[in-house]
Amino acid sequence: MKQKDFVFNLCLLIFLNLLVKPFWMLGVDVGVQNSVGAANYGIYFSILNFTLLFNMVLDMGTTNFNNRNIARNNQLLDKHLSSYIILRLLLGVVYFAVIFAVALLIGYRGIQLRLLFWIGLNQFLNAFLLYVRSNISALLMFKTDSVLSVTDKLLMILFCGLLLWGNITDEPFRIEWFVWCQTVAYLITIVAALFIVLRKAHLRRLTWNWPFFVVIIKKSLPYALVTFLMACYYRIDSVMLERMLPDGTGAVQSGVYASAFRLMDTLAMIAYLFSVILLPLFSKMQKQREDVVPVVRTSFSLLTLFSVSAVVILYVYREPVIQMFYPDIAASSVEVFRLIIFGLIPISMTYLFGTLLTANGSMKVLNLIAVVGIVINVTVNLLLIPRMQACGSAVASFCTQFVVSALQFLLAVRIIGIPLRSLPWLRCGIFMAVLVPAVWFSPNILHVHVLWQLVISAFFALALGFATGLLRFEKMKAIYK
Repeated sequence: MKQKDFVFNLCLLIFLNLLVKPFWMLGVDVGVQNSVGAANYGIYFSILNFTLLFNMVLDMGTTNFNNRNIARNNQLLDKHLSSYIILRLLLGVVYFAVIFAVALLIGYRGIQLRLLFWIGLNQFLNAFLLYVRSNISALLMFKTDSVLSVTDKLLMILFCGLLLWGNITDEPFRIEWFVWCQTVAYLITIVAALFIVLRKAHLRRLTWNWPFFVVIIKKSLPYALVTFLMACYYRIDSVMLERMLPDGTGAVQSGVYASAFRLMDTLAMIAYLFSVILLPLFSKMQKQREDVVPVVRTSFSLLTLFSVSAVVILYVYREPVIQMFYPDIAASSVEVFRLIIFGLIPISMTYLFGTLLTANGSMKVLNLIAVVGIVINVTVNLLLIPRMQACGSAVASFCTQFVVSALQFLLAVRIIGIPLRSLPWLRCGIFMAVLVPAVWFSPNILHVHVLWQLVISAFFALALGFATGLLRFEKMKAIYK
């Protein structure tokens, strides 16, 4: 794939997701949070992150392994598809057994267990969908995968929008409705994705192949372990908040943390989209011994432009932004957001250099880095949650992401051989040196509504990206050739 094709597919993927996911996460998801209250949403958010901790059992690394493997050997799709489907069903059974056993052990009861079943089912469906989509992206069908990446969210916007604002029921919105809407949306999207894959593969029947299961799990275990470890240091904060603090306080603080985390996580989804394209692309390029440096340089420039701009603008305008979405808990949420938003920059770099190491098969070093991340995250949370509550978890999150990202960058440079001079350090430095003071003083200069201030600041950052060379007109023009 040429660099202009990479840029085109990336732009398409980001464009579709920008059309849908911000409204989903900042419209529907925020609407649900405000409708059910911080405490109820805090319980849901804590259980959601609890289920995500055990996604290793649900996936066993097979999605990333399959994506990398099929990208390098397209002919294996026909051979492996039927056995993979049976394997995913078996892993789903094991997953449910594990999450319910641990949930009972740590004291989940009543409504927590009921929510756990449906949220666990949604995690299974989401993992199955990601597996099916991994075949589509591995075949480099990025346009099709781009559409599928937003289909479930479009359906969720439709279903939840009707329940929230459609006046079709007299009952107050319940958190269970939100979970059930997700279930239906995933099922519909899975059917569509399977239809596309089955047109490319010749699946006659499902095959029970125990030796194949064992071989695939053994090969996938390093990918499973890194997924589990990363989920631990990325998702365990809200679980520790809800469990460590007294009843009531823990749920509320988890809800406050969720409000700030959701905004940051929405932005991180843009960076995640890079990895969706980069993993199969890097895998194929490395197998064919092509130079990955041009793609790394382009991705580094785009991710720096995006993440630094978002962090600077949202830090300066954090109070009106939080007040816009969470008027009931704005005071508490602003302090958490002020700390956690800086994690967007290292998270963005992780989606570049972590993906590069994954495509290279450097799973041992990725797992060691993830262990370091867990130690830092849990230690800082244990120290700060009793004193700072949700703010303590925000500090732990940033510290963890910074260290993990730095280690992945250093090891990618060493293992892959990325020349340090190939990255646009000077352009990035000039970009930040101009952007920070310009945005910092913009509230005093721009005497317009805060929404217009945000829009003007974003366009200024974009123009500055072109002026400093982080964005280049020739690359944009190449998309249309």
